[in-house]
Parts: sequence; structure tokens; C-alpha cells
Amino acid sequence: MESVELQVQVPAKNNGNESKPANGNGNGRAFAIKPTYVRDPHPMDLPWKIAWNPETCIRCGSCVSTCTFGAIQSELQKQGQTLSAGPVPKPVDASQIILAIKQVSDTKHYCRGCSMCEKVCPTNSIRPVENEHHRFPLVARHGASPIKRGGRGHHIPIRVLDYLKVGRISQMTDPSLDAARHTFDLLTPLGRGLPADELPLKVENGKLVPSGWTPPLRWIYPVMIGDMSVGALSWRMWEALALAVAYLNEEHGMPVRMSSGEGGMPNRLLKSEYLKYFIIQIASGHFGWNRIIKAMPEMATDPAGILIKIGQGAKPGDGGLLPAEKVASHIQAIRGVPKADLLSPPNHQGLYSIEESVQKMFLSMNAAWKFRVPVAIKVAASSTSVAVFNNLVRDPYHIVGGYFLDGIQGGTGAAHEVSMDHTGHPILSKLRDCYLAAVDQGKQGQIPLFVGGGFGDTGDLAADAFKAICLGANGVFSAKIWLQLAGCVGNEKGRCNACNTGHCPVGICTQDPRLVARLDVDTAAQNIVDYFLALDVELKKLMAPIGNSTLPIGRSDALVAMDKAIAERLQVAYAC
Repeated sequence: MESVELQVQVPAKNNGNESKPANGNGNGRAFAIKPTYVRDPHPMDLPWKIAWNPETCIRCGSCVSTCTFGAIQSELQKQGQTLSAGPVPKPVDASQIILAIKQVSDTKHYCRGCSMCEKVCPTNSIRPVENEHHRFPLVARHGASPIKRGGRGHHIPIRVLDYLKVGRISQMTDPSLDAARHTFDLLTPLGRGLPADELPLKVENGKLVPSGWTPPLRWIYPVMIGDMSVGALSWRMWEALALAVAYLNEEHGMPVRMSSGEGGMPNRLLKSEYLKYFIIQIASGHFGWNRIIKAMPEMATDPAGILIKIGQGAKPGDGGLLPAEKVASHIQAIRGVPKADLLSPPNHQGLYSIEESVQKMFLSMNAAWKFRVPVAIKVAASSTSVAVFNNLVRDPYHIVGGYFLDGIQGGTGAAHEVSMDHTGHPILSKLRDCYLAAVDQGKQGQIPLFVGGGFGDTGDLAADAFKAICLGANGVFSAKIWLQLAGCVGNEKGRCNACNTGHCPVGICTQDPRLVARLDVDTAAQNIVDYFLALDVELKKLMAPIGNSTLPIGRSDALVAMDKAIAERLQVAYAC
């Protein structure tokens, strides 16, 4: 597109003759204004603008060296000024060359608002300012590239969890419990449960004796760390999560479990006793499974479970992506791939129906561990979730060990913005539909329901988990909150959210050794442990008032909704 030049005549001094027109032949000057087109970005077109104070800046360069996105740079600028010199004031024009901070307007190196420059500035002379009038959705698509901004979930106007309150309080007719002194059982099953009439038991000499095979079942903590792979996270962040999980299990007796995410696991962990705290995930890319299969004869213990990932809530129906920038040498070794973009198909290529998934995937994974390990499936919440769940409930082999539902508010670093903003389904309504479908068949509790997607977004994961459990969930899985506890600066309002770039400013979602070194593993692990311990107390503080010493799975009578439409949809009491 050619620029359109607009000729503007600027009047020149004409000694008082105002009617004399200016022209370009000495009496005036002409210059061209070139409009900035949509594809030519300016800092005012970007989501964040850099506010820099040259008066207080000491030009130390900390901000420029800290910015991992190359969004600011230093340059020499000529600064003019007019001075009055001599005993009789006489204006004198002067100029000087100064070192200035300039914002880069390139859409590949734009400011993400991470505030790292502000954090390192010793004089508080620079900070990012949110630009409400930006036109980034237009300028960012230059070069036919869709916008990709990872690390956040969908923006939805109503957070349903905030409209639900614990409204049934046991007081006189049904006394509440003492949260500080009562004993609580905060465990939930992972694995297929059998009704009493199907248990393989018989009576011999007045005792119950096993008479057949029982599906494997593990009792775990109802809040688990969701899928984040070695590759999506830096090795130090993944190590911090693993340390926190091991410490909670070994020192505090909290059976917290962590999903490995797609991408395999380190050999040392696969062959250690700590494998029992991890759920190994297999997804459509099958990344890292060669190493897992080879390590099986040397495994000291079985994993906590196997999770077959069909889809995820932040980008349902879309395959995963690990950009080449994050495929470091250790990732290549674990996944057995070259340094390239690693794409996962949107579905398992050998599966074309729900029945096939049961017969092929579940049967093969159970057989691989000789039917000792629960095998669960993870899908994105959608209009078909109940149909999938009903087919799994009717599984004649009793080998489906769990149903993981992921809603649209889940974050990801591997999705295009159009997928995150315009596809998916809220999680609570699908959770409720699945639970009530099982209740209608009298099969609730046979396949445990775990849900994720937006839990803990406001920092109150215990309250979110409790409400989901009352609606029918056996437990919840969350991921982003653990990264935020480790120092992630991203949020739902557009700050940072650059997990997909490989330039994470705090060393959490990158494989760049210089950036990874910014993360303190021990501090991150300690923060995660502290939060879990506080969450445990908060769960008990919510269970005690309703008089439950065990998880109130399906106790929707304990909840009230402060919105009538929400109350009707979730079938809970409406309170105003």
C-alpha cells in the first residue's frame, strides 16, 4: 500500500501582511504528513506504553538488560534548550546529547507489561502503563500471523464460583464440627469404584475373602497439581513442583499428586520411589513415551495413575504446541525429537469413537502396568461431555479410573488467542450435568470426577474446590496458581502472558539458561508447600460448619446461589 502524502502549507512571517498567502518559494515551507497505517505500529497502538522519567533516571541500563522481550532500548538523543546568559538576559540556543530510553514499536518485541524494568530500577524512573486505547488486535496480524498469547484463560464476564456461597450452616438441629479439634478425612478416590453387589468378595468361615480382581484405586488429596510438562516449564520450575509434592507427602502426610503433562519425565524420577506421587500423562503426540516404556522394567514403584489426554479446556479441539525456542537439549533427549516445533494432533489418531478409546487406550494402558494402576481420561468440557461420561460409566471392563473435565478458564501457553477467546465451555455446568447423569443411573461415585479450569484464579483455591466438590466433583486440578506462587507476573488482564515465547522474565516458562537462573527453586517449592498447608486448614474450616468430617461430594444442599439463572442451571437453592 502506497503512502498518501498530504501537503500542508505553513505560514511564514510576512511583516504584518496577514493576507499574503504562504508558499513554498521562500515565503513559507511545505512538508508531507504520512499517515500511519494499520500495519505500521506505533507505541500508542500497543497494549502497554513505557513511562520514563529522564529527570530521575541515572542511566544505569538495568531496565534495558532486564527486559527479555527487547521492548525497550537505549539511544542517543539531541536535546535542545534556550538559556539566558550574561548580565543582560539574552536568549542563547544550546543543545546536548543525552542517553534516552525508547520503546520499541515492533509487534514481535512489544512490551508485555511484566514490570520487570520497574522492579530493577533503583530510582523508580520507568514503568509500564496499560493503554486502554490500543489497537493491538489490528497491528499484531501483520504478516498473516494470528495472535498467540499464552498463559491466560478465557475472559468471561461472570465468574460463577463467586456467586455461590456456603449457605447451609449446621447449628442447633445438626451441630457443626470444631474445625480446630475435630479429625477430618480429606481423601478422595482415584480409580474405578464398584457397587456393593459387584464387589468380588465371598464369605468363608465368617470372613470376607477376595474372590476375583478388583480395579486399582488410590486415595489421594482432592486438590492436585494439573498438567504442566517438562518443556512447557523450565527444568527448575518443574523441579520446584516435584520437591513440593515430595515434601508434602513425606513430611506432612498429604497425598498430593502431580500430573507430568505431555512430554515424558526425567529418567532419574522414573526410576525413583517418588514416582508414586506422579500421574503420568499420555497425549496424542506420545512425546516422551519411548523413555517411559524403556524405564518400566527399572521402575521402583508404580505411578499414581495414567492420564490419557484427549483435549484441554483452554483450546478444545486444538492440538498442543511446544515452540522450537523451548525445545532445549534436555527436552530433545526426553522426547526423542530434534529442535523443532513439536505439534500434537487434536485427537489420538487411532481412536474414532468412545468405545474404541475404552477398548484400545484404557485396555492397553492397564495391561502395561498389569492392571495395578488407575487409568483416567481427560477431555475438554463441551456439549458432548455427558455423552462421553455415560459411555465410560457403562464400561463393562471396569478399567476406567477417572474422568477429568477441563473448562474454558484454564490457562495455556500453547494456544492462539482466537481459540482461547471463542471456543470452550464453562466447567461448573458440565460438572453438574455429568454428576446428575450418574445420579440418574444410580452410578455416582463409580467413576471419580475431577475438574479444572479457573480454580484459584482469585487466590482462594480452597473455596473454589469446596464448591466444586459440593456440586459433585471428587477433586479439582489447578496449574496456574502454582506458577504465580513461584513468581509468575502474568494475570487475566493482559499482563505478561508470554509463556509461548520462551522469554519468560522470571524463568518459569523458558529454557534459556540465563532466564532460568532467575528462579529460586527452594523458595518456589516453599511457597507451594505453605499454600497447600493453608489450603488444608481452609478446607476444614468450610467442612466443619456444614457438619461434614469427610468430603461433601454432591452436597449441593450446602450451597446457595446469589443469581437466579445460576441457581436454576446448577439446581441449587436461590438466595437474594
